[in-house]
Amino acid sequence: MAGPPADGDDAAPAALTARAPHVPADHLVAEMVPPPRFQGARFDTYIPDPKQPSQAEAVQVLSDFAESIDGGQAGSGKRRWFARKPAAPRGPRGVYLDGGYGVGKTHLLASLWHATPAPAERKAFGTFVELTNLVGALGFQQTVRTLGDHKLLCIDEFELDDPGDTVLVSTLLGKLVDAGVALAATSNTLPGKLGEGRFAAADFLREIQGLSAHFRPLRIDGEDYRHRGLPEAPAPYDDETVTRTAYRTPGASLDDFPSLLEHLSKVHPSRYGAMCDGIEAVCLTDVQAVPDQSTALRLVVLADRLYDREVPVLTSGKAFDELFSEEMLRGGYRKKYFRAISRLTALARDAGPLVADGTR
Repeated sequence: MAGPPADGDDAAPAALTARAPHVPADHLVAEMVPPPRFQGARFDTYIPDPKQPSQAEAVQVLSDFAESIDGGQAGSGKRRWFARKPAAPRGPRGVYLDGGYGVGKTHLLASLWHATPAPAERKAFGTFVELTNLVGALGFQQTVRTLGDHKLLCIDEFELDDPGDTVLVSTLLGKLVDAGVALAATSNTLPGKLGEGRFAAADFLREIQGLSAHFRPLRIDGEDYRHRGLPEAPAPYDDETVTRTAYRTPGASLDDFPSLLEHLSKVHPSRYGAMCDGIEAVCLTDVQAVPDQSTALRLVVLADRLYDREVPVLTSGKAFDELFSEEMLRGGYRKKYFRAISRLTALARDAGPLVADGTR
């Protein structure tokens, strides 16, 4: 890593490698709200692509869905989809937003959370990884008791990476459906096709099919909005520029990429968000291709947390489209890797102005 600026007038930046926060279990529940990037997300701020009618349709379907989530005490007919104690629950009790990365699924999911007529403490919003982390922190039964009192559970980036998580989440969602909780989720794959290209075990596929029955799939077509009419990702800078910018940017962090990857292996992914809190810009030198799949998956989680918090990322070394090997991009986790590339590219564009004036 390049040394500090010669003038020495700027304060030393923070280092993500020096952060290993502890997050109490009860905070994990309280923090299950839309991330900062989507705090202002509403249905009327989602801009459907006129070439993709499924986007406008999704807004209408989800608006109606939000209005129906009232605990089952008002309305009749279809407005009673989510009665707290249904005599005989029938059909889907949730909505599943299916579509590629960058079509606005998270924006719509956050809009649903905001539009649902229930207090914040009766609604939960988190990624699939955050949900499994919650179960690990609270235990299964306590998680059921805690979330079972909610009106709505929104799960972003629904991922099933191993058979154990499949059984865990399938059972959890079944309990929550029985409790009358409305469900909504996003993913890049239809519910009945989750797991394709990863595992072929019959038990795994059977669990997937059981999950799909809980959701009404809602397809959202379109191209990645982060690429619509925008230039290609900026080329990486040199080490000196990245280091100088880190020192001149209040709240910036500065790390060399290989050391950061090593540090991520020592911090539980549930803590990556807290690790990024308070950071105004991430500066990384010597970006290299990730060496293995475990490292790559940890980097994906970090990229999601940085994107949620709208933290610009300035780098030297390899470009973001060179992070993952061709073999990784053809494998079962390819959707995760492409999403990470897309999000990091957007954050790299956000970092451009930092180089010019050293401020955000």
